[in-house]
Amino acid sequence: MKEDYYILQDGELIRKENTIWFQNQNIKRALPVERIYTLYAYGKLNLTSGVISYLAKNKIPVHFFNYYGFYIGSLYPREMLVSGDLLVRQVEHYLNPLKRLFLAHRLVEGAAGNILKNLQYYIRKGYPLKSFQTKIEETLATLPKATSIPKTMSVEGKIREVYYHALDEVFPEDYRIGKRTRQPPGNKSNTLLSFGNSLLYTTILSEIYNTQLNPTVSYLHEPFDRRFSLALDISEIFKPFIVDRVIFKLILKNMLDKGCFQGEIGDMALTEKGKRLFLKEYHQRLERTIYHRGVKRKVSYKRLIRMELYKLINHLLGTGKYKPFVMWW
Repeated sequence: MKEDYYILQDGELIRKENTIWFQNQNIKRALPVERIYTLYAYGKLNLTSGVISYLAKNKIPVHFFNYYGFYIGSLYPREMLVSGDLLVRQVEHYLNPLKRLFLAHRLVEGAAGNILKNLQYYIRKGYPLKSFQTKIEETLATLPKATSIPKTMSVEGKIREVYYHALDEVFPEDYRIGKRTRQPPGNKSNTLLSFGNSLLYTTILSEIYNTQLNPTVSYLHEPFDRRFSLALDISEIFKPFIVDRVIFKLILKNMLDKGCFQGEIGDMALTEKGKRLFLKEYHQRLERTIYHRGVKRKVSYKRLIRMELYKLINHLLGTGKYKPFVMWW
């Protein structure tokens, strides 16, 4: 089973016979194609047509990120797991307003549920976050009255805004979020959030590739050209559980220093050191396991994402009713 990921920072990918080589000024190494699940490319990466063909043949997605660590595109191999029946059902649930709204509401509930779990964890540690918890619960209670996708997105946005204000009560002054800014991120916490969310988006995209779901048909976010909006939908559920928990650890355990950031306030990015530190913690979190009461065995956090996609498939096919993942521990 493919489990390895590789981070490539500025260089060139070359195919020699049945081997992929990565090289730059400092290193030259062979990549074990049979074990690679995903490649993450940062900076300038040159690929030959032979490499592209070989990676596609071996079903290995390559995700590309810019200077700020923002996702800019993927080498997405031709889909091997296709299902006309599932695609028809997926589109049907998008076109039917009530069916789409049902799924959009469940996605917001899942995101809010995991956000509340994070706040409850810090409330138990003595942080004064009860008022924020109450505000989020009150906002979530208005979700049934959100009878359109824009209104549903508004509820989700208000919940996340309160959540970020709550995190500012937990983070030290240098890492307070303030206003959420993205392109470019305006401060250290916004830089971490943007980088982590881009990573999660590509992780979910890789998981979608290994199912029969079409990544361009979504329910909470509007499908647009040149983006895989279903990955955005599913990421809302897992941001608090995966990305935010990584950020909590990095900040509250003082694992970051000035050498992890570059740029000025209002235009910041992670350095290579900062990216590698984040990536290490991020993938360690994906590999952590939890005993799953449903399947009665331990599963990795990354596997929980695939299981979420299977639940969505069952809902679309009418063999189950979708219930979003919320931490139970």
